[in-house]
Amino acid sequence: MKKPRIIYWFRTDLRLHDSPALKAALDLEPAVLWPVFTWDPHYVYRVKVGVNRWQYLLDCQSDLSESIQRLNDKSKLFVLREAPQTLFPKLFKAWDVTHLVFEKDTDVYAKERDKAVIALAEKAGVKVIARPGRTLWDSDELVAKNGGRPTMSITQLQAAGRKVGEIPRPVPTPTYFPDPGDVPMNFKQDKPKSELDLNAPHRDGKDETYTEIAGPNGDFAIATLRELGFATTEASTPHRGGETIALKKLQEIFSDEEYAATFQKPKTSPTAFEPPSTTLLSPFLHFGALSPRLFYWRAQDLVEKYGKGASTPPESLTGQLLFRDMYFAAQAAIGTPFAQTLNNAHCRFIPWHLPSKVEATDVGDVAISGEYHVDSPQAERWFQRWKAGTTGFPFVDALMRQLRAEGWIHHLGRHMVACFLTRGGCYVHWERGADVFEELLIDHEPACNAGNWQWLSCAAFYSQYFRCYSPVAFGQKWDRKGAFVRRWVPELGDLDEKFIYEPWKASRAALDKAGVRIEGDGLGEDRKDGVYPAPMFNFAERRGVCIAAMKRAYSIGLHGNDVRVKDGTWEELFEKAGETEMEGLDGGSDDDGEHADDADYKRERGAGAGKHARNESTTTKEGPMDKFAKKLRT
Repeated sequence: MKKPRIIYWFRTDLRLHDSPALKAALDLEPAVLWPVFTWDPHYVYRVKVGVNRWQYLLDCQSDLSESIQRLNDKSKLFVLREAPQTLFPKLFKAWDVTHLVFEKDTDVYAKERDKAVIALAEKAGVKVIARPGRTLWDSDELVAKNGGRPTMSITQLQAAGRKVGEIPRPVPTPTYFPDPGDVPMNFKQDKPKSELDLNAPHRDGKDETYTEIAGPNGDFAIATLRELGFATTEASTPHRGGETIALKKLQEIFSDEEYAATFQKPKTSPTAFEPPSTTLLSPFLHFGALSPRLFYWRAQDLVEKYGKGASTPPESLTGQLLFRDMYFAAQAAIGTPFAQTLNNAHCRFIPWHLPSKVEATDVGDVAISGEYHVDSPQAERWFQRWKAGTTGFPFVDALMRQLRAEGWIHHLGRHMVACFLTRGGCYVHWERGADVFEELLIDHEPACNAGNWQWLSCAAFYSQYFRCYSPVAFGQKWDRKGAFVRRWVPELGDLDEKFIYEPWKASRAALDKAGVRIEGDGLGEDRKDGVYPAPMFNFAERRGVCIAAMKRAYSIGLHGNDVRVKDGTWEELFEKAGETEMEGLDGGSDDDGEHADDADYKRERGAGAGKHARNESTTTKEGPMDKFAKKLRT
C-alpha cells in the first residue's frame, strides 16, 4: 500500500504551532507533503482589503515559508495563483494526490467553497481531512450545543462551551517536515472571469495577480504588492505579521505576569500609542499566525497560578477570546444574513441613513458590498467626513486617521467611532462603518466586524442605546492633555489643552497662537495646511435626535427577517407614525461613555448611584411614534 501523498492547504492558519490539521497530516507519515496556499479570487476581488492588510498577509506567508524551510530546506510554502475550485482537480491528477488536509473555516463564503472542493476531491478519489483550530471550540459544535441557535451573549457561549467540553490544549509544534513531491504544471491555468474588483480604486498599477499560475518566475514564490497591483503604494502600518513575531509578542506579554493576570480590557487606554495599552495580538489571530488555544491556555494557567486579584471574563485576556468565539458561533448559526440587517432575525431593523443596495443571489437577498442608497445628502457628507477623519471632533478624527495609517485602533476607539457614526450622532447605517473597517483593519475578522458593529449600534447583542460615547469627554478621560490628538491631528498640535477636544470654543487669539483656523469640512478644496474643519453638528442635539429615533425603532420592534422589512412596507409604517428624525429628546446619558457598550452594566438610581448619576435620565418625551407603537401592541 503506497504511502499518502498530501496537499496541506494553508488558509487562515499561517503557523506551525498548535495546528490540529497539520498534526493530522503529519500523523499519516506521508511520502510527500506539499504546503500550498492558493490566491482565491474571492478574497482578491470581492473583499475590500487595504494595502496594510495585504502587506500583513504577505508577512505571514513569508514567515511561514521560512519556518518550513528551517525544518526541511527542500520545502517551502508553494503559492499558486488560481481559484481552489478549479485548481485542485488539476493538482490532484498532476501530482498524484491521495489526501487534502486543511483547517476548518466557518466564514460564510469559505464554507461554501470548502463544500465544493470536498465534492471535487471525493470525485477524484482524494480523501479530505479537516480539523478545527481557528477558534477555542469548534463553532458548529457550539451552535449544536446551543440548540441550533446563535450565541448572542458571553453567557450563552460559555454554557454551550461547557457542553462541548474543555478547550483543547495546544498540540506540539512539528520538529520535521516531509519532502514535497515533484510539481509538474502540465495543465492550463483558469483565470478569474469576474469583472468585479472592489479593490480597483486603490490599485495604482497593473494587477498581475493571475498572470502566471506559479508566479512571475515560476517558482511558487510569495506574491509582492506590485504583483497585486500596488506599483508605488507601500504599507504605512508599523505592525508586521508572522508566526515568529506573534510568539515573541506572546512571550513578552506573559513575561509581565501582573499585567497579563490582571488585564482588564475596559481599563486599557485608547489613547496610548507608543506603546499601545493592549496586546495587539488580534491581527495574528486573524491570519492564524497565533493559535487562540495557545493564547488561552497561557492566560488561563497564569490566572490559576496568580490566584487572588486575577481578572475574570469578560474583561480578562481569556474573555477577549471568548468574545471572538461568540461572534464566530453566531455567524456559523446565522450564515450569510449575519453580516447584514436584511434577513437577519437577530438584528433589529432601524431605518438608518445610507442603507445598503441589495442583490438577489443563490443564497438569498444580500447587501451589495460598498453600494448604498444616498437617502440624505447631509448624512452622506457626514459619512465621508467620518471616513476621512475630518468630522471637526478631534478625538474622532485622530482615531480615524490612525486607523487609515496603521490599520489598527484600540477597541475602545473602535467603539467610540462606531457609536458616533450610528446611534450617537450621524444615524448612518452600521453596514457603512463595517465596510470601512473591512477595508482598513489589519485584523479584520468578518464575524467579529459584523458582530461588533451590531453591538455598538445597538442593532443586536446590546440594547442600552441611551448610553452614548461623548467625542469630547471620552477622550478627555484618558488623555486630558491631548497627546493622542496632537499625534494624529497635527494641525492642532500647538493648541492649548483647554481647547484640544473642542477647538471651536477657542478664541481667535488662541487659534492664532496655535497657527490654525477653524473652517470648512476638510474635504476636497477645504483640506488645507493650518486649517481644521468646523464640527459637523452640535453633538448634544444630535445625540438627542438619535436616541429619540432609536427609542421609536425599538418600540416598533422590527427585525431584519420581518416581512415588512423585506417588502418595503416598513416605510409606510414609520411615515404613518409621523416619524421625523428631527424630533428631540430630553434625557439619555451625557457622561463620558464609560459604560456605553457594557452589557453587564446595571443602572442604579437614587443617592449613591455613581459619579455620573446626576446627568442620567431614562425619561423621554412621548412623540407620535411612541403613541403609534402603543397602538400596535394593543
